Amino acid sequence: MQYFVKKGPDNTGETIRLAKKAAMERNIRHIVVASNHGDTASLFLDIADKTHIVCVTHAAGYAGHYPCEMASETRAHLTSAGMDVLTTTHVLSGAERGLSSAYQGIGPVEVMAKTLYMFGQGLKVCVEVAVMALDAGLIPHGEDIIAVGGTGRGADTAVILTPEHASAILKTKIRGFICKPWDF
Repeated sequence: MQYFVKKGPDNTGETIRLAKKAAMERNIRHIVVASNHGDTASLFLDIADKTHIVCVTHAAGYAGHYPCEMASETRAHLTSAGMDVLTTTHVLSGAERGLSSAYQGIGPVEVMAKTLYMFGQGLKVCVEVAVMALDAGLIPHGEDIIAVGGTGRGADTAVILTPEHASAILKTKIRGFICKPWDF
């Protein structure tokens, strides 16, 4: 377990190195990485022929009313290297955030997201992208995977977990941290 002094994108290189090392040492065949523009996912290109990499982006429209933050050329580059790139509704916000914004309340899914934030934004992102990839059929059910997420841009958190589908999300097993920021 590696702790970073501060959160944020300065930890990206070391987070990726540690995630790759853990995948090799534990024979984990799938890595799910949050990467909105493709920069973080690109750091996995060197192992994309040996390890299945799933890049999960923000949902279309997340940052405004345009389709996707990732350039189509970047998406094509990642997929041509063998990665899957998933753009879909965020499982820990999505429609529920729309309702809570409109009616000034909070629902159980947002409570779950805020609870995961207690361990750092990166953990919430890791759980979220892993469940999204499982729901999309891009990773196998019942298998340990590595998920990589961060605080804002880049990556500062990597965990080993066994995700469950959104319909059974409370059965997700967070096996252990590879790295995370101490001060989040």
